[in-house]
Amino acid sequence: MSKILISIVGPTAIGKTALSIQLAKHFKTEIISADSRQFYKEMQIGTAAPASEELQAAKHHFIRHKSIKDNYNVGDFEKDALQTLDALFKIHDIVIMVGGSGLYVDAVTKGLDYFPEVDQSIRETLNKELETSGLTVLQNKLKTLDIQSYNTIAIDNPHRVIRALEICMGTGKPYSFFLKKDKINRPFKTVTVGLTADREVIYKRINQRVDMMIDEGLLEEAKNLYKYKSLNALNTVGYKELFNYFDGIWPLDFAISEIKKNTRRFAKRQLTWFKKDESIIWFQFETEQKVIIDTLVKLIL
Repeated sequence: MSKILISIVGPTAIGKTALSIQLAKHFKTEIISADSRQFYKEMQIGTAAPASEELQAAKHHFIRHKSIKDNYNVGDFEKDALQTLDALFKIHDIVIMVGGSGLYVDAVTKGLDYFPEVDQSIRETLNKELETSGLTVLQNKLKTLDIQSYNTIAIDNPHRVIRALEICMGTGKPYSFFLKKDKINRPFKTVTVGLTADREVIYKRINQRVDMMIDEGLLEEAKNLYKYKSLNALNTVGYKELFNYFDGIWPLDFAISEIKKNTRRFAKRQLTWFKKDESIIWFQFETEQKVIIDTLVKLIL
């Protein structure tokens, strides 16, 4: 039997964590998280990281294993995750991976895309433009130069926008052009399961989750992290909106409504990213877990 990675993807708040735990229990295996927001130990509530009882239900890797002060990127994760998988596959024939960060999922299953070197001055110019003109100007520039990247990257993340723009400007080709490469062969087979729902259902679940986060203490968590707000890890939906509240820019009700709106936008981008992969086996989020397990067993065994 070849080694198999079962990857669970889908938009935020759709039920990926619960399914991953059930699959880990059924196949008596462990879980790798590919959710880049859940890597940081200081960010528990706002990232909807698995609760302690969920972590106890199945062994997890890459949950709250880093500090927001650490420099940790997708390249680091690719290397660490492949090393972890190599060790796990010595013990298990099947390993579960779960996460909604499409770039991080693809880094493990397909390998990272590599880009040409561009003049450092382009990034410096874009950083200055961000300071003086704001993110919207850079977003519109990317929309003009590379509509595909505009529709798929984390458009609210200035670091991602600047990275895409510097490639566009430095090479004269769209950032998305460099994503069209041959898939890297991994020493395991990947079977990807996607959870989805009608957009109205997804948005309702997101709104409910944000309200639950507020009830669980997100405001206090964000307040404790406010002094670190300039760190890249905290340029994250759920925190940056509350930082605007702490700065007196927005009232609290509006900040919470912006968290909901930006999370809905994030979910839309997640679906756009994953829908490109025709190999994903999609299930409605209400599908009984036994049906999903039975489908996987027939595919794998």
